[in-house]
Amino acid sequence: MPVPRALTIAGSDSGGGAGIQADLKTFAAFGVFGMSAITALTAQNTQGVFGVHEIPPEFVVQQMDAVLDDIGVNAAKTGMLSSAPIIEAVADAVKRHHLVTLVVDPVMISKSGAALLRPDAVQALRTLLLPHAHVVTPNLDEAEALTGLPVRDLAGMKEAARALQDMGPRYVVIKGGHLADDPVDLLYTVHDFIELRGPRFNTQDTHGTGCVFAAAITSQLAKGAPVPEAVSEAKLFVADAIRHGLRLGHGHGPANPLARGLPAIL
Repeated sequence: MPVPRALTIAGSDSGGGAGIQADLKTFAAFGVFGMSAITALTAQNTQGVFGVHEIPPEFVVQQMDAVLDDIGVNAAKTGMLSSAPIIEAVADAVKRHHLVTLVVDPVMISKSGAALLRPDAVQALRTLLLPHAHVVTPNLDEAEALTGLPVRDLAGMKEAARALQDMGPRYVVIKGGHLADDPVDLLYTVHDFIELRGPRFNTQDTHGTGCVFAAAITSQLAKGAPVPEAVSEAKLFVADAIRHGLRLGHGHGPANPLARGLPAIL
């Protein structure tokens, strides 16, 4: 049986709770061989982001080419892309390599409130990368920024999901963790809405949950799961990661994508 392979194109979190580090841990937890193309280095911990060093776009693409020309992937995801030039370069590489199973996590703000995407890059994300997305996974604030619509309740999530799908993604998942009521994630398929409900945990150890969620979807897609099944399993996986979150540091501790242990990669 071929080894399932996944590529994350995202920023590095020096604190290990989000970004590339969280993605690779999640891939491993699903028995998927993970690879990376780093877009930015961050000086980051549980309390905040203290510095960002962007990788030159041409070197981001060089990392992607090195992996894709040799090892290949079954699925890929994007996370922190930081700037319009990086987004343009990544979108061009995605098109050139025919990456059709692409999960776009439109990372804009860190858990501590630091900007991870330049304001002038939102339009590039909207017009250059979303048309290549198989699945897009914004939270409420990201859905608002991408669509210009108010997204504060389930009705607003549905309207934003339709608008996002019109931009090109085949599937839209809007994460409802910031809803005032029970957290509901909304999956919009080609025709239907699927509401994914789960418990709310009284914890501050949730750093990296968005990355873990998107990486879990990517892992399942790399193993051949259909999107609804992949999203449903990712929802359960993130719940376990939050339930067993790690009380590290003095701020938002990381969710724990290794709570289930590590399977062998066949």
